[in-house]
Amino acid sequence: MGRKGRYRNRANGKLLRRTAVGALLLMGGIAVAGPSGLLAWSDNLRTLDQRKAQLAAIEHDRTALENKVALLDPDHADPDMVGELLRSQLNVVHPDEVVVKLDD
Repeated sequence: MGRKGRYRNRANGKLLRRTAVGALLLMGGIAVAGPSGLLAWSDNLRTLDQRKAQLAAIEHDRTALENKVALLDPDHADPDMVGELLRSQLNVVHPDEVVVKLDD
């Protein structure tokens, strides 16, 4: 093997090492500053806490709606709930009742 072959192998080796180091630096930079990297970790935790609070509120609302639906079951309807819905949605009152409107 001549001199040209040795220089070519060294140049290829240096290029390969520089490319590998560049790729490792790029991956390290993404691991630190990427969208799911170390710098975004606290933001992701804060967002997770907000979403957990939203989920708890939605689950509370869902439970309330499930209870309301159970009270409106045609086989076992709660008379108070049926009367309340009739009065609020159809504006039905008995002649001896007095309507008092409250400002919200």
